[in-house]
Amino acid sequence: MSLRRFRLALVPAGFGLGLVVEWSTYDPSLGRTLTGADFVVGCVLIGGGVAAWGRRPESRIGMVMLLAGATWFLGNLASPLLYLHRGPLVQSYLSYPMGRLRSRLVRAVVAAAYVDAAVEPLARNRLLTLVLACAVALTALHLFAGASVLVRKAGTLALAAALAFAAALALAASGLLGWRADLWVYDLVVASAAMVLAVDLLRGGWSDAVVTGLVVDLGTHAEAGTLQEKLARALGDRSLVVGYRLDGRAGFVDDAGRPVELPAAGTGRTVTPLVDQGRTVAVLVHDEALLADRRLVDSVAAAARIAVANAALQAEARTRAGELEASRRRLVEAADTQRRRIERELHARAGRRLANVGSLLAEARAQIGSIDRDGVAALEHEVLEARRELVELAYGVVPTALVSGGLMPALAQLARRSSTPVELRGTVGRLPGPVEAALYFVCSEALANATKHAATARVEIDLIADAEGAGATVRDDGVGGADPSAGSGLRGLADRVEALGGNLRVVSPAGGGTSVAAEIPIRRA
Repeated sequence: MSLRRFRLALVPAGFGLGLVVEWSTYDPSLGRTLTGADFVVGCVLIGGGVAAWGRRPESRIGMVMLLAGATWFLGNLASPLLYLHRGPLVQSYLSYPMGRLRSRLVRAVVAAAYVDAAVEPLARNRLLTLVLACAVALTALHLFAGASVLVRKAGTLALAAALAFAAALALAASGLLGWRADLWVYDLVVASAAMVLAVDLLRGGWSDAVVTGLVVDLGTHAEAGTLQEKLARALGDRSLVVGYRLDGRAGFVDDAGRPVELPAAGTGRTVTPLVDQGRTVAVLVHDEALLADRRLVDSVAAAARIAVANAALQAEARTRAGELEASRRRLVEAADTQRRRIERELHARAGRRLANVGSLLAEARAQIGSIDRDGVAALEHEVLEARRELVELAYGVVPTALVSGGLMPALAQLARRSSTPVELRGTVGRLPGPVEAALYFVCSEALANATKHAATARVEIDLIADAEGAGATVRDDGVGGADPSAGSGLRGLADRVEALGGNLRVVSPAGGGTSVAAEIPIRRA
């Protein structure tokens, strides 16, 4: 017998079971009207369950409704079975539309409902029934409030059904209307909720809300879950797996890079490829029952394909950004290397030649007459000035103290040479060469600007360093109002610092002095 015929056979079988049970267990105290209502409720649950299962096999709601209908009729056979239907009803309200229990809270409340339904003394306890009613209502409200605005469209009917059922339970437990009126209200609520949910499930309007909710979910931050987790939530298939194709490799891998095995025929699982521009970029491995709603699966696959393509673009952008940052860092390091080479050559070649010239002039002055000594002295003065300017030029390229001793000796030498009093605070050890050079030139440029333009009387340099990074802050008490964008000095320093993964901040309110602060992460540098 095919599955379709089996489902169709369940309808007359369920109705027949209901007739037999109601006939054999007829209670005159209930009367024919209440007995007929009881029969109608059971038939509605079974009929709605069969219809939903046949039209939406990917949803478990149909089978849960069938179970509720069967236990509804079985409750008439024996007193311990009277409340068995409560468990499936609570599950259908809190797991609509896919029939999956979406959180620990939902699983806990549904499990409590099944336990309460199976143990007659618990089900008859008025206080416990009130507690169960409150738990169902609060859980339904929690699910509704936690959903996005668009997804609530699919959950509105389920929320109304859950609240109505909780109210009917509470009313029956309180006994305010009397047992006959309570039974009428309870039967009316159960039948109405079953019909409303079954019709909504058959119409499939909820699938649009599911897809819309997935698109919204895919736009949230990564911390909200991986693509696989979001797709699994949307389709209600917790076993769903996303396999990504890697360039140059056969097969697919999951989020963690593990190989994804594609299911064989007859396993109950199938594969939906995600094709972008004629190329399969990923696959969805999911429950075969989802294919019954091809429109839903295609819509979800389209959303997933966009997400996969977007993730690939983001990964490419991150790679490009990393390459750009590495390129900038290499340029800074190359510039520092070139500076040191020029400094060495200035000292080794031009400096040595000028020293030799000075020695020759000293020897010449001792050998020639006094009438020419003034001219030689003038030449010696010019040579000394040339040597001094050469030292200053070499010092501006990169100070020897920075290369040989590190940042602290270089800044101490800078402070001594400054015409403005400088207070150097803090102590740092040797740092990576690019970091030392960047911090030194930040301090040098800030000090030069303070001396030339700020009319400052005092400058403070604070240094700090740890295992994560290093920083330098230069403060003056000048006129302030400095504009970093007005000149190339601070802009160039900002480029140097940012190329090392750091940042440069300039704070210069008018009349409030200027503060230049640089921070550079050591590990990235």
